[in-house]
Amino acid sequence: MHEYRKDPIVNRWVIVCADRADRRGAFLEPTVWNDSAPCPFCEGHEEETPGEVLAYRQSEQSPNRPGWLVRVVPNKFPAVRATEEGVERDEPLFQSMPGVGAHEVVVESARHVSSFSDLSAEEALDVLTAYRRRLRYWKADSRMRSGIIFKNVGTAAGASLEHTHSQIIVLPMVPAALADELAGAKSYEQTNGCCFFCDMIAQERTIGERMIAESDRYVAIAPYASRLPLETWVLPKRHESHYENEPGKAIAELSIFLRQVITAIDDVGRRPAYNYLIHTAPFDTASATHYHWHIEIIPILSKTAGFEWASGYYVNPLPPEQAAEWLRTSYSQYGVGEKSSLE
Repeated sequence: MHEYRKDPIVNRWVIVCADRADRRGAFLEPTVWNDSAPCPFCEGHEEETPGEVLAYRQSEQSPNRPGWLVRVVPNKFPAVRATEEGVERDEPLFQSMPGVGAHEVVVESARHVSSFSDLSAEEALDVLTAYRRRLRYWKADSRMRSGIIFKNVGTAAGASLEHTHSQIIVLPMVPAALADELAGAKSYEQTNGCCFFCDMIAQERTIGERMIAESDRYVAIAPYASRLPLETWVLPKRHESHYENEPGKAIAELSIFLRQVITAIDDVGRRPAYNYLIHTAPFDTASATHYHWHIEIIPILSKTAGFEWASGYYVNPLPPEQAAEWLRTSYSQYGVGEKSSLE
């Protein structure tokens, strides 16, 4: 099977090429960590990180001390800083502005575990609630326009530490990837009078071949133009443009659902490196009828190399329909004692 597929929201092409699954090195090996140095994110090493800005604890205890479940701390090596000073430059060829923003790390467990699927139910809920609280906090800062939440697991996905954590970066601008989605979604609404993501969810639930799982409020699908093997999107069934507007009961359900979906990905992909990204509308955008917040989970199971950089096209050796079938099976069985489909 060789097929070009176009992402209907950002007009990005991918090539689905199942024949390449048989070539040597088609799928990357799982990350093996060999770092024996003390972990700065483990309980008891609180002095090795900046002071916490938020923590969930088992009982009333002093901050920056053991006894926590989840901690949020400023990044020790931030990409942007809230106190950055400088001069804006706008010249015919070159434009720049001070690197103002915020960069925080969510340490997802006091235990030394590596994947979101390793979290307890309480930890998973605290992590997703922390995201919501920090987005709401920064939304009140008039300098900031958007918040990016992402997670890197494994060295192939960009993680520098094994200990499970995620990051929040807040910017005074709308990043290009989000701007492209917003523009595509707006164009679809103007043409069709409704939300693309809502239509996609309805169609995928009807067709069924790329559906992975669903709960009362959420669905998990393998997107039609998947960029990489086992790419999975998690979306709320109810239309909502901003993650930070999700009610508490919905966040509690999402914490269970997301953990189960990532458990299935860990099972089928033999605990691959992965990224997940929460796409949510800009802070200064009122509830948008055209945009639908969602989580994109991207396992790093194949290489991005010269052709991808030269063309902007991804080559996916695993059709999303096959990926969905494997993930559905694993999700329904929780992967217990099952052999990986990629072995």
